[in-house]
Amino acid sequence: MILSKLFMGLGIGLTKTFKNKSNLTSNLLKPWRSPNILSHPLFRTTSLRLLLSYLLAMIVVMGMSSMGVYHFFAYSLYQQLDHQLLTLADAAAHNLLAIQADRTAVHRKIPRILDHDGDLDIPWQDLRLYGQSVEWFNVKKQLLGKAGKKFPPIPLINSFHSWQQNDIRTLTIPVYSSAKNRQILGYVRVSASTLEVENELKRLLIGLGFGGILGMVLIAGTAWWLTSKALQPIEQSFQKLQQFTADASHELRSPLTAIKTTVEVMQSHRERHPSDLKKIAIIAGATRQMTHLVEDLLLLARSDITAVNLPKTAIPIPIDEILFDLIDSLDPQAQAKKIIIEANVNDEIWIKGDAHQIQRLFGNLLENALQYTPEYGLIKVEIIKSDNFVVISIQDTGIGIANEHLPLIFNRFWRADQARSHRQGGSGLGLAIVQAITHTHGGEISVTSKIGVGSCFRVKLPIFE
Repeated sequence: MILSKLFMGLGIGLTKTFKNKSNLTSNLLKPWRSPNILSHPLFRTTSLRLLLSYLLAMIVVMGMSSMGVYHFFAYSLYQQLDHQLLTLADAAAHNLLAIQADRTAVHRKIPRILDHDGDLDIPWQDLRLYGQSVEWFNVKKQLLGKAGKKFPPIPLINSFHSWQQNDIRTLTIPVYSSAKNRQILGYVRVSASTLEVENELKRLLIGLGFGGILGMVLIAGTAWWLTSKALQPIEQSFQKLQQFTADASHELRSPLTAIKTTVEVMQSHRERHPSDLKKIAIIAGATRQMTHLVEDLLLLARSDITAVNLPKTAIPIPIDEILFDLIDSLDPQAQAKKIIIEANVNDEIWIKGDAHQIQRLFGNLLENALQYTPEYGLIKVEIIKSDNFVVISIQDTGIGIANEHLPLIFNRFWRADQARSHRQGGSGLGLAIVQAITHTHGGEISVTSKIGVGSCFRVKLPIFE
């Protein structure tokens, strides 16, 4: 008898559903036919993260590449300069004996070959035009002669390696009598200005800078295009999931209503089937749970589309009165668990929104606090006004949430194992609904928690003025 009535109600509900299916589906899917699904905050955030990650990676790669190119060219230019110095030093080494002979002639009062300014009167004088210089030293490191313009202001260092001070690069080589005897006759030190090399490196840096800017512009455009292409399959799947959730929610409401109505009729006529009262109660409880789940799914499906818009039923509502009403309605549950609820909500503050959704938002938070707070615990509800916003905090002394789970608590159907063991029968959509309603009303929600200490949820909403 019971089953026949249940199937009769289910048949009536399905018949009505299929008659109105086309209208329901067409009205429901109108918002989802928008081609720009990237307007959804979820995809905007994901796209931005992917784009920034790609740009950051490319900036690092381009920066390292530019540094490599710069150091390679700097090394090449200085190597070329060192090669020129070595060639100059080899050529100047052949004049060491002539300069020594000139010095000997001076001591013997023989006419010397040095000119009036102390330089050699030989073709080395042209070195001044190229910023180079040559110095000849005897074996005792005494200066014999010089040619050129710029000279290093330090004593002779008989090292074959080139070194640099300020803008002068210097190379010193020893001069031997012959390849066989290897007797040192003296030293030749050659120097050259590095200004030309430094100017070349500066021009290279400017070129790399302009090239990097142009490259980043091109990379940014390419990154945006690749990001949109990469998200297209995810967007399509998300769109189909939204459609399915909304369709399923709408189509389930009618049969659930038929079942609920049938069960209520059977419960109101208990004398006809007293032996089945327990079964009817089980069916009624399951029906209420499924109805609540369907309504939750439908609310979330709608919030996915209108996440940034206030509901059409938005009106100015006093947030303090809503909190007082909720606390009064949940007071019996709190007394049953010997939990104290402290409320500091004396300020009269108005916000604009849907009263039913705001009541559901804070109702879910308060119910969670009661569920997860052990006996003799404490729940604090407080309103804090800050500029054009109001912050409502709900703090408990419950079981707490691990740090690694905090980023996941607003995900749909997610619950930590520890929390699940304390609350059975929930759908796992409560906090997801809280977040969706908060975002719909232009607000923000945050949470801090510690295992064994408790949790604190803070909801920030704009004030209606």
